[in-house]
Formats: sequence, structure tokens, C-alpha cells
Amino acid sequence: MTTPHLTTPAEDLGFALARVVDLPGLAATAGAPLGPDEIAAVLEEADRLARERIAPGRQEADRHGAVLEQAPPEDRGDGGNWPAVRTPPHYRDLYRAWIEGGWQGLTAEPGHGGQGLPQTLWSAVMELVSSADMAFGLCPLLSMGAIEALQHAATPAQRERWLPHLVSGEWTGTMCLTEPQAGSDLGALRTRAVPDGRGGYALHGQKIFITWGEHDLAANTLHLVLARLPDAPPGSRGISLFVAPKVLPDGRRNALGCGGLERKMGIHASPTCVMLFEGAEAELVGEPNRGLAAMFVMMNAARLGVGVEGVGQGARAVALAEAYAAGREQGGRPIAEYPDVARMLREMRSVTLAARLLALEASVALDRARLLGDAAAAARIALLTPIVKAWCTDRGIDVASLGVQVHGGAGFTEDAGAAQVLRDARIAPIYEGTNGIQAIDLVVRKVARDSGAAMRALLAEARGVEPRVDAALAALERATALVLAAQARDPAAAEGVAAAYLDACGWVLGGWMLARAAAAEGGAERYGALAEFYLGRLLPRAAARIAEVEVAG
Repeated sequence: MTTPHLTTPAEDLGFALARVVDLPGLAATAGAPLGPDEIAAVLEEADRLARERIAPGRQEADRHGAVLEQAPPEDRGDGGNWPAVRTPPHYRDLYRAWIEGGWQGLTAEPGHGGQGLPQTLWSAVMELVSSADMAFGLCPLLSMGAIEALQHAATPAQRERWLPHLVSGEWTGTMCLTEPQAGSDLGALRTRAVPDGRGGYALHGQKIFITWGEHDLAANTLHLVLARLPDAPPGSRGISLFVAPKVLPDGRRNALGCGGLERKMGIHASPTCVMLFEGAEAELVGEPNRGLAAMFVMMNAARLGVGVEGVGQGARAVALAEAYAAGREQGGRPIAEYPDVARMLREMRSVTLAARLLALEASVALDRARLLGDAAAAARIALLTPIVKAWCTDRGIDVASLGVQVHGGAGFTEDAGAAQVLRDARIAPIYEGTNGIQAIDLVVRKVARDSGAAMRALLAEARGVEPRVDAALAALERATALVLAAQARDPAAAEGVAAAYLDACGWVLGGWMLARAAAAEGGAERYGALAEFYLGRLLPRAAARIAEVEVAG
């Protein structure tokens, strides 16, 4: 078995952006030149921040967690005696470094203080940050989602008041959707928005699983909240979007706060809050009863970001496992030299690289749609988002689990760090829409809505890079036809094999991306061995998943 050429995640990202997905070419077409040297400079700084500042404290942050405590009198204000949430002490300096580096505004509009760089670059940076400490990285991820939603749905006056604070990182943002009785079924939510007679609204209700809903890193938090107006129609058609700040413009504490913290399997340092709204002052964003459409902008941005989190956890697992296997000796030689351990390491590295490349391909499609108004790219990102969210996060768990196995007994202890990666990675297939929902979304909404045209276009574009990939693409095209036929004949049957279909898409498209990387200039030395391993040993997994789809055919 050929030994793969080892590269760092930052090196992989730089190579992929410059030579595989051609971010410089896209930027030049959009009239905003961004060459390989500029890309490398951004990645170098992000990698330094991740390696030197964020990653060293990830285990300390995990042990400390987020802590709920009574607020001191000076923090209580007029909005009620709300508890405070204290994050790991070193997070305050980390967040200050994040702000001072201008990272939160990397892709935001320059008119609001952002740098206006492509979304693809943000995806690359967030992989490095998430890999360093997933719990910390969730804070800027949610803020970016709030920025996206407000850029899309807020009035110019609202954008002027809110976005500069979010873009700078002075404020953070949340997404308040889920309620105890309304998880994926948002049509069942009960939070009420009552007109206050002054043009605003008072929010009454409870939201759960609110990431970074309360914390001590920023001066203010802007909550994006889904709620119902008094005359709202039932179901999802009656949902409106509101914004409620933690601290009001006159300095008063708003009537909202944290009613409790979840005790979680992982991401311990990320506060997952029960948020209570007890007459909180709020503003309507967008049209009444059209809030779900506005919030989906934030949700789609978050779903792509969660897919990148899966890549980041895979990368962290790879780094820990390779270091351990190189230093741990058994029988007079490092365990990395034993064939079965070498197999696990190759699987971990090749799957993580395939997921990384696929996430970047999706990000470039998003940039093409936004920067160039490319309708085909818009259809492409709609198609790829559920695949990236689900396949990359499922593979993140697989890779993290293999990482524990490589460590052996040490991996089952917390000191090695591999267990934390597995615990943290496990949430990614659940939040921002479970992976089962992503699969149904792919089949029912994305593939079926144009009778498979966007999927067939993607599969056609992927042909011609490598014969084994071509064979898998042909099988996936046949599976697509079967899924469409099942959807027309028996929607329940199509939904029943949707997860298998999405998984097959991920394995095949991941193989395509790895083959592209190996075929790029300078790619054979870097990725030839990994691509060969993936195409020979892992791509056949797609055939097994396609066999499941054939049951519905």
C-alpha cells in the first residue's frame, strides 16, 4: 500500500481553493480579484489563530463547560432577575482576538463593516476554527447566520442599526426556533407576538436548544425569533420573524433570559439554553406570516456550516490519531506501520479530504449564485446543501470513532482527546435539521422539484475524470430515476430510502472531488495515494446504498 503524502488541513484548503474549485477564477469573474497568495495569507492567519490560540484550550473548555449562575446586581438591569451564563475564562480573550482580527465580517457587506470576501473562504476558515474547538466556533457560526438573514429580510433602516454590531462581533446572534412541542414541526410553535401599540411587539413564549443564547463574551445578543401574531393563520403559514435584543437601545435589559442550560453529551462549553420571553420588546422583520422563508436563509447558511463542522471534527480526529500512531510503539515499531492501523488512518484521511472538497464545491456554488446571479449555481447549492450537511457530518462521526479505535484503550479515556472529538461530533447530524430530514429534503424538494434536472446536470459534469467514478455516477443516475419514480408512485417509499440515496450521493460525489484533486496540477503527489485508496476501498459503499434504493424501485 503506497504511503500517502501528508498535508495539513490549511495546506489542503489552500490547494483546493486555488486549483480544484478555482476560487481565484470565480473572484476575477465577479470583479473582485482574489489570487492564490491572498487566499494563502488569509488561511495562514486563520490557521495560526486556530492552532496557537483556540486549540490549546479545547480540553480545558470541555471540562469547564458553560455554567449557569445568578447574575450580579449590576447585570440584572430592569428586565428581571435573570441568571447569567459564564463560559470558560479563556474564551473571553479568544473572542477578543476573533473581533480584533475582523474574522466575523470576513464575508459581510463592506457597507456594514465587512470585507466582502467570498463565502467559500469563510467555509475554509470555519473548518479550521471548528476543528480547533467546535464549541467556541458555534458562536461565530450562529452570528453569521443572523447576518445572512438580516441582509436578506431586514429593512435598510434595520440593517443600519443591527448589522454593523454583528459584523464587528461586538454583538452575537441566535436563531430561536425550537420549542418543547415544536422541533422539526415548526408549524406547531406557540410563541406569541402581541402588538404593543407603539409599532413594536411583545414576545411571550419559550424556546429550547438555543445555541449561545446567553453568555458573557459580547455586550449584546440579537435574538432572531419565530412567533405568531394574534391573527396568524394556523401552521407554518402563520409564522413571523422578530428580532429581540438582550439589551435595549436605551440600556435596559430586555424581558428575556436563560431559564436553564442543557446537560449535553458534547460541546460542553457552548451554552445550549432554554430561553424565556416574558413580554420581550421586539421588532418585526420582513412581512407578517412570512417569517419561515426569511429564517430559512439563516438555516441554510447554518446547514452548510454544520457540514463544515463535520469536516473539522474529522480533521481533528485525524491529527490526534496520526500523532498517536506515530509515537505509540508495539512490537518494536510504531503502530502506524501495522497494516490494519494504516488502513484506518488512510480511511480517516481520505474521507475527511473528500468531505472537505465537497463542502468547498458547495460553497463555490453559493458564491457563483450570489456574486454572478448564476441560476444553475443556485440550483446546485440547493441540491448540495442537504448532502453536505448530512454526509459530511455522518462521516465526521465515522472518522472520530475510528480515531478512538486507533488510540485503543487510551482513546476511551478523556485525556487523549479522541473521546471529546466523538462526543462533540455527535450533535452535528442532529441539529439544524436532522440528517433524516436532510435526506427527505433532498429527495422530495430538491431532486423531485425539477424532475431531477439539476442532479442529472451535476452527474454529467462529474463524468470523465476517472473510470471508477464514471461507473458510480451511472449507477447513481439510475438510482435517481428510481427515486423519482417512487416519489411519484408512493412518496412514503421514496422517503424510506432517502437516507440511502443521500449517502450514495455523498460517497460518489466525494470520490469525484478526490479524483479531481488528484488530477489537478501538483495533485498526484499530494492526493494520488489517498484517491486510489478511496476509489478502491470506499467508493464501493455507494453500490450498497444504491442497492437499498432499488428496493423502492
